[in-house]
Amino acid sequence: MKILKLLNKKYLSIIFLLAIYSNLNAEDKPVDIWNVDKEQKIENLGENSNTNQISEKPESTSNLSIYEMQSQKDIDTIKLEENLDKKKIKIIGLYDPQNFGLDINMWTNSNGDQLRNIFSKLNNIKLSKDASDIMNISILVNAHVPSKNISEKEFMKFRADWLIRNSDFKLLEEYLIQNQAFNIHPGLTKHLVNFHLAEANVEKACEIFSKNQEAIKDNYLSKFNIYCLITKNKNEEAQLILDLKKETGFKDEYFEKKIALLIGFENKIDENVSEKSILDFHLAHITNPNFIFEPDDKTKKIIWQYLSSANLLSSLKEIDSSEIDKISVLEKAVNNKNYPEKDLLELYKRFQFNINQLLNAQNIYKNLPKIEARALIYQKILLESEQVKKLKLLKILKELFTKDNLNDAFDVELKNFLKDINPTEIPANLTSFYYTNIEIKSGSKKTIKFNNDVMHQSKLINYFNGDFSKSKIEKDLVNYLKKIKKNKKYFFSKKDIILIESLRSDGIKIPKKYDELYTIDQNEIPTDIQVMINNNEKGLALLRIVEVIGQDNLERIDDDTLYFIISTLNQLNINRIRNNILLKVLPLKV
Repeated sequence: MKILKLLNKKYLSIIFLLAIYSNLNAEDKPVDIWNVDKEQKIENLGENSNTNQISEKPESTSNLSIYEMQSQKDIDTIKLEENLDKKKIKIIGLYDPQNFGLDINMWTNSNGDQLRNIFSKLNNIKLSKDASDIMNISILVNAHVPSKNISEKEFMKFRADWLIRNSDFKLLEEYLIQNQAFNIHPGLTKHLVNFHLAEANVEKACEIFSKNQEAIKDNYLSKFNIYCLITKNKNEEAQLILDLKKETGFKDEYFEKKIALLIGFENKIDENVSEKSILDFHLAHITNPNFIFEPDDKTKKIIWQYLSSANLLSSLKEIDSSEIDKISVLEKAVNNKNYPEKDLLELYKRFQFNINQLLNAQNIYKNLPKIEARALIYQKILLESEQVKKLKLLKILKELFTKDNLNDAFDVELKNFLKDINPTEIPANLTSFYYTNIEIKSGSKKTIKFNNDVMHQSKLINYFNGDFSKSKIEKDLVNYLKKIKKNKKYFFSKKDIILIESLRSDGIKIPKKYDELYTIDQNEIPTDIQVMINNNEKGLALLRIVEVIGQDNLERIDDDTLYFIISTLNQLNINRIRNNILLKVLPLKV
């Protein structure tokens, strides 16, 4: 090869080292997320050190000591020899289990069949933020993966699928980098770099590779890394890696031609455009100064995102109203949130209608083709000044979109229209439409106001925020219970019971004479969750709680459901999560 002949001693040394490294890494071994050097002490990946680190008993070897253990106070220090090629137990995650009342064995007793079942259910639920937060904790705590009827690979896939679905890219990036899990989770890494590239943020996409400390195994990610080296003017290094990959059988003519253009080995523009991946598409764009691409209804969502981010959709704004097929493509793109609603509505304004059509739009639109009908109603909305009539027209336009499975194509702009309508003047037959589509502002965070006439809204709840000593909470609680016992009119609510049972669970002493103030139904916890509690299946129990919360915010959960959620967490001593929930649902907020 031309480039190999030009290599100096520096790059021959690199080849030699890479060859050795490739040989050492020939076995597809798992990555040790503790990321220790030979003489480094492992620290837990959470905020505090994990005192329960565990390693396998090392296999005997004449040349290499895999683990060297020593005790220092209560913390195990693990020393790992460099170039380790033996399999070892690994713990991958982000959070210290002790911070949440969990432990590294939280999945040990979990059955794979149950996990598959619950993950399958969760995949069909659009989880609320509250449920998602608990989900993140449950699967990202540093813990051994389950082994009963499930492989490590399958469980890791469940984790990866959730992170991709949740698409919290900051969290995803932290997980990959902190665990050096680029080779363990190539799909996650692709999802992350593709997201940044689709946002036309090449610098951010390439930044990920600079934080990777291992040789990349996945071909797509390796190609991405080669391109990133070129963006940093490291052409020789990029070509070297490409040549080495080709020596091992790699072949991708499309990619090689684009790279040759970028490096300067070729001058003739390759006008081929591949939509196989966002990287291929991006390379076609940046290697062709005259790049033009017209998407259609088969164009992938990620390509639409790239076109929009890279300002390559400007030509679509010049579409004529007679180009119905192109407008139809745009409508689908808007519905998929790949094209701005405003631009589509601007296009509707280009349709030409006569005065009679505009005056009688509510009758005439029924006889027009669907796109023209939407355009006519939209223009009529712009001309209408009387708000009830405008509201009726907005309802018609929304129905026209929905009828063609384009419900999300008229969403943001509909909310903008509804903001200008006075809800007090809306007739009864349009109330449902208005409140279904109007954006309800959540407003700023409400402040907590204590109500000392109600136990669960009193200052006693400050205990769960860490503001009470054990002796103080016991004294204040007894005083409060005395007052309640004297007050025959006081109604002991379910939330009051939740508060007391949580305190009792934490070892707060409550005189037995106050037990008569309330009764507990021991059958309120679902049977399957009680079995999980009995088996100390903390991980699986948390997933069931996530399923129970589902799409709801915690504040909207009924008291009976809230009781068994808190009772479950009490019995499993998962206090940090429990406290966060209690501080959300118990206080009076104004």
